[in-house]
Amino acid sequence: MSKVALTQPRALTLVLALSLILPLGLTACSDAEQAKTAQSEPRQVQAGISLIEPSQATATTAVTGSVVALESVRVASRLMGYIRDIAVVEGQTVKTGQRLFTIDPLDIEGAVEQARLGLRQAEDAMRDAKADFERFENLYKDEVVSRQQFEKMKLNYDIAQSRAAQAKAGLGTAQGQMRYATVSAPIDGVVTQKLANEGDIAAPGHPVLMLENPSRLQVRATVSESLYNTIKLGQNVMVEVDGQAQPISAKVANISPAADPMTHSYTIKLDIAGDNLNSGAFARVLFPVGVRSVLAVPTAAVLDRAGITGVFVVDAQNLAQYRMVRTGKIDGDRVEILSGLNPGERVVTDNAQAVNNGDRISG
Repeated sequence: MSKVALTQPRALTLVLALSLILPLGLTACSDAEQAKTAQSEPRQVQAGISLIEPSQATATTAVTGSVVALESVRVASRLMGYIRDIAVVEGQTVKTGQRLFTIDPLDIEGAVEQARLGLRQAEDAMRDAKADFERFENLYKDEVVSRQQFEKMKLNYDIAQSRAAQAKAGLGTAQGQMRYATVSAPIDGVVTQKLANEGDIAAPGHPVLMLENPSRLQVRATVSESLYNTIKLGQNVMVEVDGQAQPISAKVANISPAADPMTHSYTIKLDIAGDNLNSGAFARVLFPVGVRSVLAVPTAAVLDRAGITGVFVVDAQNLAQYRMVRTGKIDGDRVEILSGLNPGERVVTDNAQAVNNGDRISG
C-alpha cells in the first residue's frame, strides 16, 4: 500500500491556512469571554440611601362634613311684580350695591300717582276747612255764632290737617317703594343659584337669586359625644376636602352646646381657607385621638414605573430592586408606606429616577 506524498507547495499552503485560522478562533473566544464578564458586572449608580425605621405619628379619626359659606343670602324682592330683567348669571362675582334684577314698576307708578292725587285732594280739603275755621273764629269773637259751632269748625280743620298729613305720608311710602323696584347685592359674593327667570312674578319671601361670600367658608360636621368631649374651641385640625391634593388646616370656631335629640350628636363648625374651595364640597375632618407607629419615606423615593407605585430597596450587596408599595398620607416631604416595606430595610431616596433593577448603588 503506497501513500501519496504531499508536495512542498501544497504543504506550505496548509501551514499558512492553519496559522491564519488559529488566531481568529482565539480572538473570538476572547471577545465572548469579555462580553460575558461585562454582562455579569452590574451598572454602578451613585444615589442616596436611607434606613427605614418606624416613627410616631398622630392617630386621627375621620368625621365627614361639608364646606358651607358663612355668608349666604337668599335675595328676594320686597315687591310683588313681574321681573323685568336679571342683570347677572350664575357664577358671576358681584359687589355690594351692584344691581341684580329689576321689578316692573308699572303698578308702583300707579300707586304713586294715586297717592299724589289723594294728597292733592286732602290739601284742598284742608284749605277749605282752614278758611271755614278762620271765618267762624271771627264770627265767634263777634258773638255771631255759638261756641259749639266754632268748636265744630275747629274740629273739622284738625281732621283735615290730619288727613293731609296721612296723605303726604302715603305719597312718601309709595315713592319709597320705587327704590325697591331695583334689587341690589347686599354683600360681596358670587351668584351661586338663579331661582327665577325674566317674566316670572316676584313676591316677597320668594328668593330670586342665591349669593355666597366664597372668602368666608366653614366646614360643618357632627361628632359623637365621646369625640365632642375632646374638642376645644380654637383647636387646629386637618381637613381633607374633595378636589384638594393636600389636607388643609382649619380652626374650631363653634361648638354646639346641645346635642341633637334624635342622633345624640353635636354640630361642630371650623373656619377654613384655601384656593379653589367651593361650598357644598365633601370634607373629612381629621380629629386627633392619640399616636401610632408608621413607616414613612421621603416623597422623592416613591416612583411610578409602568403604572406601578414603588421604591428601590437596596440589599446587602448594594443591589437595587424595585418593589411595589402601597402609600398612605403625605405629611410635608414624607409619604406613609402602608405595605411593601419592613423596618430596617434600606431605600434609595436620592437620584432614584436614575436607578434600574439590579444596579449597584454607591453613596
